[in-house]
Amino acid sequence: MRFHRVILLFGIFLLSLGFVFTIFYRSGLILDSIGIHVDNPISRRINIPEDFSKVDRNNNGIPDPIDIVMAARKEVEKKTKYMSGYYAGGYPPNEEGVCTDIIWRGLMGANINLKELMDEDIKMNTGEYARVNGKPESNIDFRRVPNQYVFFERFTQSLTTELIPRDIENLKQWQPGDIVVFLEGFHHVAIISDKRAKDGTPYIIHNSPPFAAEVKLKSIKTPIAGHYRWIY
Repeated sequence: MRFHRVILLFGIFLLSLGFVFTIFYRSGLILDSIGIHVDNPISRRINIPEDFSKVDRNNNGIPDPIDIVMAARKEVEKKTKYMSGYYAGGYPPNEEGVCTDIIWRGLMGANINLKELMDEDIKMNTGEYARVNGKPESNIDFRRVPNQYVFFERFTQSLTTELIPRDIENLKQWQPGDIVVFLEGFHHVAIISDKRAKDGTPYIIHNSPPFAAEVKLKSIKTPIAGHYRWIY
């Protein structure tokens, strides 16, 4: 009987460790990925001023940066499956995609056709895009992270890549609809959400296996290669 009790207590201990790990691993990355957003219950919330463009080019009563966030968040709501592939015409089926698909789908929410813009620039300036290797391919070029990185470097506002929790002046530079690119270690790209952690750092909307999710930017440990804002 005593042995069974020891086994039971040990099992409870392991479950408790697993629960704590799940909550605190990379600032709650696991829970965020399944839509359960947990923050430090005893920390003080930092309020970061809104400083995004109020331009509304599609005249729907919503600022374009928020249109981008809302369109990207639809991918989270339907849990778009992470699936990498090559598609005739370039666009994958609605129910699947990769990280770069979050970007063009989000921008489409503000009537910005990223594929059209990138295809044109790649055609006219092929040498600027090393990933194209001199042979433009409109069915895939706009969905490659290095190509999006080059395009954003060329045509958007480049902002800080430094993220400082609880630093209001720094965090004001991170606004909804911004785009963040990672290149070191693995290629990834995401959209800055209008949701923030208590320390003021933003969430990102991205697609990483197994499906699209909204997670804290600080949970991504890969160095940030670029932080961009569309010139509305």
